Amino acid sequence: MTEFLYKLLTGGKSLTKADERRKIGTSAGIIGIIANVILFLGKFLTGTLVGSISMRADAINNLSDAGSSVISLISFKISAKPADRKHPYGHARIEYVASMIVSFLILYIGLDFLIESINKITNPSKTEFSIFSVIILAASVAVKLGLALFNSRLGKKIDSDVMKATAADSLSDALATSAVLISMIIMKFTGIDTDAYMGIVVAVIILIAGIKILGETKDHILGTAPDTDIIDSINDIIRKYPEALGIHDMHIHNYGPGRIVCSFHVEVDGSGNIFELHDAIDNMEKQIGEELGIECAIHMDPIVTDDERVSALRETVKKELLQIDKRLNIHDFRFVEGTTHTNLIFDVVAPFELKMTDSELKNEISARVSRLSRDYFTVITVDRE
Repeated sequence: MTEFLYKLLTGGKSLTKADERRKIGTSAGIIGIIANVILFLGKFLTGTLVGSISMRADAINNLSDAGSSVISLISFKISAKPADRKHPYGHARIEYVASMIVSFLILYIGLDFLIESINKITNPSKTEFSIFSVIILAASVAVKLGLALFNSRLGKKIDSDVMKATAADSLSDALATSAVLISMIIMKFTGIDTDAYMGIVVAVIILIAGIKILGETKDHILGTAPDTDIIDSINDIIRKYPEALGIHDMHIHNYGPGRIVCSFHVEVDGSGNIFELHDAIDNMEKQIGEELGIECAIHMDPIVTDDERVSALRETVKKELLQIDKRLNIHDFRFVEGTTHTNLIFDVVAPFELKMTDSELKNEISARVSRLSRDYFTVITVDRE
């Protein structure tokens, strides 16, 4: 089904990632605007005629969805713009801003109708039953479920946060409309008017959807830990090169869908041929770019591999670290011998979950190393994992 929709919207043509996202995003936005405007007109007019606050709330929610689709259209157009001097990493992050605007609209609508529903409970007004309103509501549920499926599947295919947010909103709309529909049916068969209470249910569903979208978008804007699949894929490529003896200090930055920039250090044999090692590093960067679509910058880190004393001391220090916490590790280990003392210079990789502060960790390691020999001094850099 997803492939059919994809081919339908792209015309079956082979497109670049940017053109694919723009074309699908634009088409989805137009479909969303048309569907939501039709639903708004049908529900608002019917809700006004029968005096249903929950139905009018649901109608205004559809109108806000149409506005969200307009925002999505604008964001897809802007995000497709190529990088320029002012925005060297492109404009893809505009989708996160658009998602946040959508969430604010949803929260405003939810809060407004929560207040109005409470007011109707304190100041009751009669709601009339209409078979036409039942038909409108049932059709709305079907349309919203269809839009949720449509946006969810294509949003995952092109990795669009805006489309995923729209899908979540459409699903919450379907639930909200179902609540209004249930209210109408209850009133028909029992005579009990639950419209205002269902209005509160609708408002709460809308608010929950808005809070969820806002939370997810906030995480993207602030920056989150990279996907483990990306890290594993990079590691798998690097391990294929015999020149790579270790990887550390990996930084992955997401500048929006389809725009990931990565940097890290690769340890190599310090006694190796510098030109051959540099060629291997270039090949790693090229392969990561071609296979994963990630712009990569790798720092070549030479380490001593043929000095038994340094190797043995590195393993000894590593064992001391494991006694502090089994998750600790070291890299960039250097041994600088002087006339009065010897400096052991290294980086310690510590998980964020480690309760010790960086200073406490450094002091503990220094104390343990000094017990190995009074001549040993440590120069430690703590990297949080």
